[in-house]
Amino acid sequence: MSEALWTAFALVLVFEGLLPLVAPTTWRRVFAQLLQLRDGQIRFFGLISVALGVLLLAALT
Repeated sequence: MSEALWTAFALVLVFEGLLPLVAPTTWRRVFAQLLQLRDGQIRFFGLISVALGVLLLAALT
């Protein structure tokens, strides 16, 4: 279990780093747009992300 958790964490870091590595200007523009969202909108995207992650985990196990 611990090894799978560290592997998942490493993959998150890889995927999070891809856009700034490949297209830093686009990443900066997207990040600036995110800063303009209201807290409720950010929470909604967080909820959707968590829900999709849980569904994916359930589908894979």
